[in-house]
Amino acid sequence: MSRVGKNPIVLPAGVEITIAEQIVVKGPLGTLKTAANPAVQVSQEGQCVVVAKVAGADNGSAMWGTMRANINNMVTGVSKGFERKLQLVGVGYRAQAQGDVLNLSLGFSHPVAHKMPAGVKVECPTQTEILIKGSDKQQVGQVAAEIRAYRKPEPYKGKGVRYADEVVVIKETKKK
Repeated sequence: MSRVGKNPIVLPAGVEITIAEQIVVKGPLGTLKTAANPAVQVSQEGQCVVVAKVAGADNGSAMWGTMRANINNMVTGVSKGFERKLQLVGVGYRAQAQGDVLNLSLGFSHPVAHKMPAGVKVECPTQTEILIKGSDKQQVGQVAAEIRAYRKPEPYKGKGVRYADEVVVIKETKKK
């Protein structure tokens, strides 16, 4: 039984929701859409959005909490936004943001240029920090994972691209 699905979603000021075949959430940071699941009923009651299971649906219990969490992430995204912070660890590892392109120097023989998708912004407060911002939580996380995949942290020295809150366990080298 879902405990997440029972909680109503409170809409902050400036956020509107439209419920039809698609659920559309509009706010100061943009507009997000998702498909409505037929096993879940979404309704608006004043400044709250309530998600309920449809009786007789096969996967209603499974999708109830998921749909509520997705809608809550959409509301948070259009009101506050999401961000992921990456760190570059290694000698000569640098990052530079130019518009919607992130230029990375990661120890390869060539520079790596990563183009940002629409709705995602990138900033580099320092040469070894990358800040990815956007209103779509899934998209921000996906872009962060793609950038990290260029050079994952290696286990012996810890060099590579890592999340700011990531802990890399350093292995001990082989002894003679």
